[in-house]
Amino acid sequence: MVKGTTRRVILVKSPDPRVFEEAIFIVREDAQSRGATPDAILKEAQSVASEYVRTHLKGGKISFKVIPPGLYVLLGAAICGLMWALTALFLF
Repeated sequence: MVKGTTRRVILVKSPDPRVFEEAIFIVREDAQSRGATPDAILKEAQSVASEYVRTHLKGGKISFKVIPPGLYVLLGAAICGLMWALTALFLF
């Protein structure tokens, strides 16, 4: 249990709601004393969240959800068949 601690938190709604609902950013205690305005802090949090989604989820990488489960089964069967064929050729 945490007592006596107060944190400033920014919740940013996800630009891609299929993956995330929202991002949580904990604002540094000295952010406003360094000259950051609340609007600038919010824009930075939105920018970071958007950049993360863009680079990690839409960056041309193959997602495991894109490949149908049947393809995994066929790939596994093909690998097993290949291993069996190689073993049979080298043992006999």
